Amino acid sequence: MSRPVPQTTLDPVGLLEEIAEIGGEAERGAWVKRRLQALGLAPKKDELGNVWVGEGSTLLIAHLDTVLMPQPLQREKERWYGPAVGDNSSGVAVLLALAPELVAQGCVAAFSVGEEGLGNLRGARRLVRALKPQKVIAVDGYLPGVVSRSVGSIRLRARFLGPGGHAWGDREAPSPMPALGRALSEMYALVGSSESSLNVGRVWGGEAINAIPSEAGLELDLRALEAPMLEQLAQKVRQVLMEAARRYGVRLELEVLGERPAGSTATPAMLAAARRAYAEVGLEARFTAGSTDASAAVEAGVPALTLSVYRGGGAHTPGEWVEPSSLRLGAQVLRFFIRYTGAGDGT
Repeated sequence: MSRPVPQTTLDPVGLLEEIAEIGGEAERGAWVKRRLQALGLAPKKDELGNVWVGEGSTLLIAHLDTVLMPQPLQREKERWYGPAVGDNSSGVAVLLALAPELVAQGCVAAFSVGEEGLGNLRGARRLVRALKPQKVIAVDGYLPGVVSRSVGSIRLRARFLGPGGHAWGDREAPSPMPALGRALSEMYALVGSSESSLNVGRVWGGEAINAIPSEAGLELDLRALEAPMLEQLAQKVRQVLMEAARRYGVRLELEVLGERPAGSTATPAMLAAARRAYAEVGLEARFTAGSTDASAAVEAGVPALTLSVYRGGGAHTPGEWVEPSSLRLGAQVLRFFIRYTGAGDGT
């Protein structure tokens, strides 16, 4: 049976109505800072745009940035729809709602930049280095998930380059386009395990239908549960790209866009606290692997995991949705988790 819990200082649902329609991490960070100041708190902001408040050994992080630009919400009785309404507007709303009591308990509530896309965890990495926490909890994702293991990733940009030319007059000139096509086909054939993935998220090339492209390129995201597996996949991808360029007589430029670590630092005490916190609200914790701001702490060897705080679906799509009332449930889970881990004591 769930124990009674105090009400949050702010209602996360009301906060979600506002933050879910604010676009741009700078604008969202400014809004969070104003909200914290209105509560009588003294937030800080660094040159990257991270906003945080409080002092202590427990750092909680919700990321401000989004994959798609927020738009006006479409409201139904049980669901709200809009890009970024869940990831991570809902996480920001829950953490902000609890910020006053978390600060009073000796925690730091932080709102980071650069978690999504090519951000490469720059905000969370800076916070972990600067604040030197003894444990980190990222606030992100769907109830009742607990990301207890970080998925490693390597992100690359490949550019195939040729002389270009007229589609007929220069038809003997090497083109980067077949090199791109061959590389795409062969790279996707490399992944044969459920513990790794490869995604080409963007491709480009060409200027006109009757011109041989001088450039064709792609950006890809490689992921794996184990660091050796990730490095092996990355090496095979590099070989495929180089061979495709050689075969079609074009140049290859390869750039590393970002890297995230694989591994786990969550302590048994943190895992037990997560189970208890979800059980308090009638849910069974579901432990998963993923890539979140907690990965910045894993990289530094700091105990970390990610707690989910809302129900929803369609993340990273225009049709993303949440059940707004679930944010109140998520706030209870987060409160119980902090209670059971011992805020600020480094256990």
